[in-house]
Order: sequence, then C-alpha cells, then structure tokens
Amino acid sequence: MANPAECRAALEQLSRNLGKAEGNVRTAASLDRSLTCWITDLDITFSGRLQGGTITGLTESPGRPAEKAQIGLSMTGDDLVALVNGKLNFASAWATGRVKLDAGIRDLLQLRKLL
Repeated sequence: MANPAECRAALEQLSRNLGKAEGNVRTAASLDRSLTCWITDLDITFSGRLQGGTITGLTESPGRPAEKAQIGLSMTGDDLVALVNGKLNFASAWATGRVKLDAGIRDLLQLRKLL
C-alpha cells in the first residue's frame, strides 16, 4: 500500500509531467482550477491548484476534502502511483470506478485531452 510520501511524490511527478507536456495535453493542463485528490485508503486529501501547466501549492490534510474543488479526484494511493507511473490507464480506471473525477462539463471536455 502506498504511503502519504509516495502519494505526494506521485503528484509532484504528475506536476512535472504536465509541465513538460506539449500540444493538446499542454492546453488541457494550462487550466487554472482548484484541485483535490482524496486518497481513499489513507483517508487523506492533497489540495492544490492546476495552474500554468503544473500543480502548485500542494498541501496535505486528513480526511475527505474540506471544500469542493473545481477538479476533484479520488482513488487509492496504489492507483495514484500506478497512474503516474503509466501502469494504470486513466480511462479504464475511470470507467471501472477505480478513479473518480468530479469536474464541470467544460473542464471535463478540456481534461479529456489528457487521456
């Protein structure tokens, strides 16, 4: 089971990956939105901001997200690590309920470019 440090490292790696993206992925990653990632098995939430193609201001707090973010993710720590490492496909994980994504329709249309 992934621990909080591994989950933070995965989110930081995701931020670096988004920062290097090009084309449609870069456009999608350039949204300016609040972001939460609830790690269900650890019951911790990482919060930050998707801004300028990276995740900024990443913080960690116990429990579910205290406030609704514009983009909300929830998954296990192992699934987060596997997604960032390319061992789990986001679309299939989302379709099977392993990853939950809560966002407005406009954001969903932009975020689909990341898939």
